[in-house]
Amino acid sequence: MANLFDVAKYITEKTGSVSAMKLQKLMFYSQAWHLVWVEEPLFPDDFQAWANGPVLPTLYARHRGQFKVDSTLFSSSDSSHLSVAERESVDKVLSFYGEHTAQWLSNLTHQERPWLEARGDLPLGASSEAVIPHSALHEYYSSL
Repeated sequence: MANLFDVAKYITEKTGSVSAMKLQKLMFYSQAWHLVWVEEPLFPDDFQAWANGPVLPTLYARHRGQFKVDSTLFSSSDSSHLSVAERESVDKVLSFYGEHTAQWLSNLTHQERPWLEARGDLPLGASSEAVIPHSALHEYYSSL
């Protein structure tokens, strides 16, 4: 299993420079669909249900304050750590979700059960550290 920075490096090698928010959402959908297709996590870290959608806090800490990121942000990571199945999952996600804007992807996550359930009754825009469990991702996306 790769770590989240190896996956982020792979994504940014494929996409080139991308907004930090879009990277977060591409990571989210890569994790979700890999859980469905391979039935194991792409990386062990959990997403939190932040106001602008799912966020990996450790990834956020790496890109904090930057609007655009590219693979140089992950220079100490190695995308070759991804298995063939992991690369295939990310490639499929990029082919479907990659053409959309960060805002479109964020809006999509706001309509989907994993983020909505993790946020519960929180008001719009409220901060949250609620975890979106892998099981919620698998259950929801395997039903689509």
